[in-house]
Amino acid sequence: MSLKLTNSLTKKLETFRSLNPGEVSIYCCGVTVYDLCHLGHARSYIVWDVLRRFLISQGYKVTFIQNFTDIDDKILAKATKENSTMTQVSEKNIKEFHQDMDTLGILRPSRMPRATRCLDGIREMIQKLEEKGAAYSVDGDVYFAVMKHSEYGKLSGRDLSEQQLNADGRIDKEEGARKQHPFDFALWKAAKEGETSFSSPWGHGRPGWHIECSAMVLQELGETIDIHLGGSDLIFPHHENEIAQSEIANDKKLANYWLHNGMVNVGGQKMSKSLGNFTTIRSLLQEGISPMTLRLFILQAHYRKPLDFTKESIKAASTGWQRLNSALCLGLISHQKLKWPKPVTQQKTISDLNSYVSSERLSKASQQFKDALEDDLNTSIAISVLFDLARPLRSLANQIERGVSDLGAEKNNKELHLRWMLLVSLANILGLQPELPQGKESNQGHIYSESEIIEAIIERKAAKLSRDFAKADNIREELKDKGIELIDKKDGVTDWIRK
Repeated sequence: MSLKLTNSLTKKLETFRSLNPGEVSIYCCGVTVYDLCHLGHARSYIVWDVLRRFLISQGYKVTFIQNFTDIDDKILAKATKENSTMTQVSEKNIKEFHQDMDTLGILRPSRMPRATRCLDGIREMIQKLEEKGAAYSVDGDVYFAVMKHSEYGKLSGRDLSEQQLNADGRIDKEEGARKQHPFDFALWKAAKEGETSFSSPWGHGRPGWHIECSAMVLQELGETIDIHLGGSDLIFPHHENEIAQSEIANDKKLANYWLHNGMVNVGGQKMSKSLGNFTTIRSLLQEGISPMTLRLFILQAHYRKPLDFTKESIKAASTGWQRLNSALCLGLISHQKLKWPKPVTQQKTISDLNSYVSSERLSKASQQFKDALEDDLNTSIAISVLFDLARPLRSLANQIERGVSDLGAEKNNKELHLRWMLLVSLANILGLQPELPQGKESNQGHIYSESEIIEAIIERKAAKLSRDFAKADNIREELKDKGIELIDKKDGVTDWIRK
């Protein structure tokens, strides 16, 4: 594979090389669980879901870690407002998060650590930084000394000497007086009266935001990882601070590749609550925007560029999805009428697709799709390949809808069937799953779609590779309850049959 990614650390397009052959370790900054997820979250997690799916399609074992920040001022404020507790607020919004992400077809991460469950690792890392002279305590607060990291600013491009000259008026004066440098940041915060707190060598308190991710990366993936993900708003200070504290504590590079997605605008303005244009995933879905329409809308733009959300742009995406979806649903709804062979029964890597892609035209489409994603995840080009594949399938779907009896020669049907199988497989790499029309069932008397089965097989395989055998068994049992039996073959391929 010759995947090229724009590395925010080097500001260059680089060929991806994993630390361990055939394996990829990824850490994705997760949400602070004080409220529902918004459109910006949808963009970030859909894009990184495609990266993960593409790597899996190329035969990589991907360990994908995404955290929950469940200790934060906003969570505590929400708990006070709702007369509840920090834990209750966090648990409620973690459930809401899973509901939104599952609806959008985003594969669940391999593991999802929480800050409250990584406190030992956080305290140990802070103590290590103290021992190395990179952290100091003041009345129960512990700060990281940014000047101790000689490369501080290498991700964001900020010069500390220039920043300090312009710091007046932007740094809290009371806190600034306690710091050695205006941009030193909190590793541990002393508890305020009545606030949820945890014990530590510096007294009761709670960790700072930045140290949480550093400790969870170390706990889940080790000292150096392949890829670190997040939105471009996290480059400074969050990711800059992560790099500084992790690299001093571990004496190792934190991540080889840093990837950041662009921000979401609404009608040309930055999305924010203060401007009244803030929109949640839940509200968009309740307005009738389908999950796959939202996914297609997000993937039509390159992940690094700003994304502008307007009524016109989402309407265009809805129209586009209806066209693509009619082709994706064709083999599920009209299977018996077309007399097509059994639909594709296993997830295939892109290189494996040629085993049933017999024509030069389809092979070329498969290669174009692969080339697009290898070019810094160019999902807009990849989507255009899907629409090209879908065009004759939509025509066939329209004929069936109109009740046309003569659907062409058997040879043509066979070619269209192969085209449909390729379309479903490639769309699945983008996480675009058929949305069956309401009230219609697949020809096999079951609305559990082909794409859902393939995705479940992928997720089960990832769970087994991560040695999460309980999760793998649960996926098998869930499919079995739906009348679907998995067949694990000696060559590592998983086939399936309906009972």
